Amino acid sequence: MTVIKVFLFLRYCTYHSALLIIDVTMKKYSFLTLIIFLAVFNTAADSSRIRDFVEAARSQIGKTLFYDSSYQTLSYPNGDVPIDRGVCTDVIIRALRVAYNYDLQQFVHEDMRQNFSKYPKIWGLKRPDRNIDHRRVPNLKTFFQRKGWSLPVSTQVSKFKAGDIVTCIVPPHLPHMMIVGDRVNRNKIPLVIHNIGSGTREEDRLFEFQLTGHYRIDGI
Repeated sequence: MTVIKVFLFLRYCTYHSALLIIDVTMKKYSFLTLIIFLAVFNTAADSSRIRDFVEAARSQIGKTLFYDSSYQTLSYPNGDVPIDRGVCTDVIIRALRVAYNYDLQQFVHEDMRQNFSKYPKIWGLKRPDRNIDHRRVPNLKTFFQRKGWSLPVSTQVSKFKAGDIVTCIVPPHLPHMMIVGDRVNRNKIPLVIHNIGSGTREEDRLFEFQLTGHYRIDGI
């Protein structure tokens, strides 16, 4: 009788242990499936956001026809010069507003009010100017660095992704800013979307000038 009870007890334990193992295994795989799903979902969402940003820049082609660096009094926030004109930074400013509802005019101005000493003193200003600060390449470089968006400067094609922002020097000393696009030339080098003098265009000019900065927007 005792032998039978022990046998039944062991059988009961074995059965429930097996159920426990199955339950844990299913939970484990369900958890792994969830992790994989979230990773794929986040990657797809990031790709969609980048595509929106690039398309917002590309949509300016044919609308912004002139390069005009003249000082303009702007409304605040979300102030802009007429869409038919602008400078290289206006391409980025407009694309960020359309794609992410992110207003560089406001965020740069607020950061400069609190941290004016951190920004370049090239123009001899003693206080922030919300009409022009966000339209100047050196100021945006500083703002991007302070946001933690800086990447090492490189000429390796593999280091660039669509939606990246790069800066360069157009001889002899003009700072310039461009958006890396999602189209490439026959050598797989990405095209850039920018306004370098004749309105917004998409061109094969990523490595034409010496690069001075590389940025990838994150967390907005």
